[in-house]
Amino acid sequence: MPRRYRAIGALCFGSALIVIDGGIATVALPTLARDLHVAESAAVLVVTVYQLTLVMGLLPFSALGDRIGHRTLYQRGQALFLIASLLCFFAKSLPFLLVCRVAQAIGAAMALSVASAMIRSTYPARNLGSGLSVNAVIVASMGALAPTLGGYILSVAPWPWVFAAGVPLGIVSLLLGRALPDPEPRDVPYDTLAAVLCALTFGLSIGGLEGVVHGDSPAVAAAIVAAGAGIGWIFVRRELNAAQPVMPIDLLSRPAIAMSAGGSLCAFVAATCCLLSLPFRLQHIGDFTPATIGTMLGFWPLTMLFTSPLVGFLSDRVPAGILGAIGMTIATIGLFLVAWLPAEPDFVSISWRMVMCGTGFGLFTSPNARLILGSAPRERAAAAGGLVATTRMTGQTLGATLLALLLALGVGSTATPAFVAAGLTITAFFFSIFRLRPALHNPPRRDVPDL
Repeated sequence: MPRRYRAIGALCFGSALIVIDGGIATVALPTLARDLHVAESAAVLVVTVYQLTLVMGLLPFSALGDRIGHRTLYQRGQALFLIASLLCFFAKSLPFLLVCRVAQAIGAAMALSVASAMIRSTYPARNLGSGLSVNAVIVASMGALAPTLGGYILSVAPWPWVFAAGVPLGIVSLLLGRALPDPEPRDVPYDTLAAVLCALTFGLSIGGLEGVVHGDSPAVAAAIVAAGAGIGWIFVRRELNAAQPVMPIDLLSRPAIAMSAGGSLCAFVAATCCLLSLPFRLQHIGDFTPATIGTMLGFWPLTMLFTSPLVGFLSDRVPAGILGAIGMTIATIGLFLVAWLPAEPDFVSISWRMVMCGTGFGLFTSPNARLILGSAPRERAAAAGGLVATTRMTGQTLGATLLALLLALGVGSTATPAFVAAGLTITAFFFSIFRLRPALHNPPRRDVPDL
């Protein structure tokens, strides 16, 4: 038990490091653009380059984790992220900062690709849902804290200090990391070509879509998307015959896992699109300051923070399909209420809607991840964890891209994003309902050994 507590501490501090340093940069973009003498649109690359690199690397690194050992890859990723964060502190130009952000994203992808597998190995099988809820608490709380912490740092120090904020967390995580489950490398070949094809599929497809909505040449952007789709077709066809596929097609062939991944993608697209649209909308329909808007929106992740322990307890006892269906029902009602805000909303009328949405998404997220991880064979735990992280990050990236498209069409600051998000949560609801039978006939495996 003492070792397990140290391992849980290492995972908690590691998650806090990646979430804070991954999200804290957003608040510093205007200051960064001014100090580096670049356009604000160019400064946004600090965020988009990080997100895109992270999505590209998750599945290839999860396959590498099976080969060299999960703890080894996790700690190397933490170390790389820590070094890159320190280098960001010394950046004096945008190109150098972007290189450091790419290195940060690679380190984050290395750690996140096996983080869920490490959680599965750390907690007893009967408490896997509780373990995932603890991680969800860390992610939600650090996600809510990052903008506030970034704003405070900028009020007393130059912007490079923003990137150094998580360094102490990384040091503690590395010191506690020896308590993580021992690495179990397997003598399996690593398919480098498949890893490259996977990265190109995600990078070109998502990068091309972002190019379309950000005003790049439609012909060039469409060609990039088409190239990504073509490479993706070749990649998937090649993976069908692989014994250890980088793209976990073997897991996606299981109905419960496939439906869970599809529902997760829809849910994260919906949440990101709605949350990012609200600041634009609230500035048009109410006399709210940015600080007030941030406080109101903060009730969404804070609700997930406080409900996560209960959700973790329930997910170890109630089928994920039932919890997910209930969660998406609450979230859908909440999103429709967000779409139908009163003409002159006040603080309370917006905040309780955020609480409702946070409750719904909280009931869905952790049980959904538990089902994916618990349904996968033990030797494919890293692939299942990579699938969980990839659907989350891809959903968040596509949600931001979808909002950019709606803004370009002139409806992004209206009720339209909330209606679109509600449509996506209805789709996630049906995914949850349809997987009830597979989930009941394929219960989470109980072969996870204790430390």
